[in-house]
Amino acid sequence: MDLNKVLYISQEINPYLPSTPLADFSRSLPEGIQGKGTEVRTFMPRYGCINERRNQLHEVIRLSGMNIIIDDTDHPLIIKVATLQPSRMQVYFIDNDDYFLRHAADGLETETLFDENDERSIFFVRGVLETVRKLRWIPSLIHCTGWISALAPLFLKKVYSYDPSFADVKVVYSLFDQTFDGTMNEAMASKILSDEIAAGDIPHLAGAAGLTELQKTAIDYADAICISSPGIPDELIEYARASGKPLLEYTGDEEGFAAAYKEFYLSL
Repeated sequence: MDLNKVLYISQEINPYLPSTPLADFSRSLPEGIQGKGTEVRTFMPRYGCINERRNQLHEVIRLSGMNIIIDDTDHPLIIKVATLQPSRMQVYFIDNDDYFLRHAADGLETETLFDENDERSIFFVRGVLETVRKLRWIPSLIHCTGWISALAPLFLKKVYSYDPSFADVKVVYSLFDQTFDGTMNEAMASKILSDEIAAGDIPHLAGAAGLTELQKTAIDYADAICISSPGIPDELIEYARASGKPLLEYTGDEEGFAAAYKEFYLSL
């Protein structure tokens, strides 16, 4: 495949959030791929704890103003952007006062307001895809990292598959060693259902879905899977292997690891 443009949908990116294995990976990989001559854009949530002035976030007026409807309620979509130095990589932020508070207490909304995470995840993923459509920026490949991005393969394959921006895109999902307590709201599946998505399309999300069920749904609809950290539960690795889809084994995070990812992308 031609690898002209790669879109990264990430849960956390350093330095906008503190250094963690996930946040560091979500910065290092896109920067590494960009350094190899591929045009890259990245998206993450605009959590309330992110200082807009210090990080030089600016609202993109021409992209803002859309509404995302979830459970019959309109939620305004606000898009902000910053440029990561010294790589000059553009990072776009999905913002909304209902899901990402402007004056949040310490801690991410995904942790402090857990009961809203079903809608927060839906809003984030749909917000990214609608923004990319509006940008008229057509990626060759989309790489999703972090559980908040786990619904992206589903929406891309079921809702956006005939959209010119995504018709030929390859979707990669990274399995990462993450945890969260509890399960998603039991109404999550009903909020996802649409003319394009039937209950039988999301069997893992029936009832109260946990992290494993979210990631199995991502595996079902992704074109390829990456094991991007150690410590992935055997159940998920076995599920990914049983899918028969291309699988990139854990490469480590040493300098130059992006080369293995680019080779994997090109093989799809």
